[in-house]
Amino acid sequence: MKPAFELAEVIERFGNSYSESFKPNTYVQRVLNAIKLCRTSALGGHVDCCEECGHIRISYNSCRNRHCPKCQNTQREAWIADRNQQLLPVNYFHVVFTVPDKLNRLFLLNPPVRYNLLFRSAWDTMAQFFLTKLQAESGMTAVLHTWGQNLSLHPHLHCIVPGGGISVTGNWKQVNISKNGKVYLFPVEQLSAVFRGKFMERLQLQMPVDPNLKRELYKNNWVVYTKEPFAGPEAIVEYLGRYSHKVAISNHRILGIVNKGVSYRWLDYRDNKQKIMHLEGREFLRRFSQHILPKGFVRIRYFGILSSTRKNNLQQLQLTLGMIIKETGSRDWKEICRTRLNYDPDLCPHCGKGKMITLKSIDRTRNRITIISGDSVFHCSESHFHAISIFLFRLVPHQNFKERVYNFR
Repeated sequence: MKPAFELAEVIERFGNSYSESFKPNTYVQRVLNAIKLCRTSALGGHVDCCEECGHIRISYNSCRNRHCPKCQNTQREAWIADRNQQLLPVNYFHVVFTVPDKLNRLFLLNPPVRYNLLFRSAWDTMAQFFLTKLQAESGMTAVLHTWGQNLSLHPHLHCIVPGGGISVTGNWKQVNISKNGKVYLFPVEQLSAVFRGKFMERLQLQMPVDPNLKRELYKNNWVVYTKEPFAGPEAIVEYLGRYSHKVAISNHRILGIVNKGVSYRWLDYRDNKQKIMHLEGREFLRRFSQHILPKGFVRIRYFGILSSTRKNNLQQLQLTLGMIIKETGSRDWKEICRTRLNYDPDLCPHCGKGKMITLKSIDRTRNRITIISGDSVFHCSESHFHAISIFLFRLVPHQNFKERVYNFR
């Protein structure tokens, strides 16, 4: 169901006020502009016509920006299909590494360096435990999230870790199983202490740390969370897919946009209740912009036996464990829509029978004309207004699809 409000509308209404107040850099401005123009005539598009009933559909191009809430579905499904090639027939654990909010200021000052430090400290912690507890080498898939439910800065990693590793003899070695049959990874208190130590050690090599801040950071345990193993390899990929291509806020969470601000739904984990937050428009965009990652920054990373440099070793391990490697199949976005999203972009939405044929491409433009045809509203460029209006208003009667195509062109 189409959301009532969109992030693009927030940017359209409050973008100038935000830019004047907070002076974002040009990269952040380009990201916000891309989200604002996503699926509008400014990015161009194409006109399709049903070969059966003659229904006209105008589709505008997406921005394909990774921060856009409208551009993640097909990318997520393609990523899930790729990850299916890296599965092992073993138990997996969901592990979350979180840093204290007292470090937020340091993350804002130098995001790429601090996020890289977070990735490295988390993997070094896991690698050390596999080496000392199991005498084995394992792997990890880590996804960076920088936000909390209320859009505040909250850097943390969602990691998927196989429940075992490759021993020095080259055999698979599983983590311990308790007497009641439960599989455990490692004690979270120990993981937390080692993670904190590794992060702080590297942080002090990068910059001087205030002694008072250091005492505060060592006073409490850092949050490391582990979840019980999943039912099977396929379930883990679907589960991680929910985290892999998330953005700071989805359009469906935005409840209202008024002259003064934005209201949106959020989950308060302290009492596990849904609540509504109201923010001034420019403050909403300031919070959202905190989560725009640095240009070119890799937010999904693979370590150990799951890294790209170990691909051949991983395939050999899959065969050793008796796993049949499935073919990945097509990565075409239309095929992904049909097989994964239950939507056929080539099927006519009006009659449900005919095939939509592309009649003409629409060039990128900033000048838009609004066309109202019945209950439908379309936007198009000036250069394509005449041709499109012929079909929408049926100014020229035609008897078959071929004549419509000919006259449109």
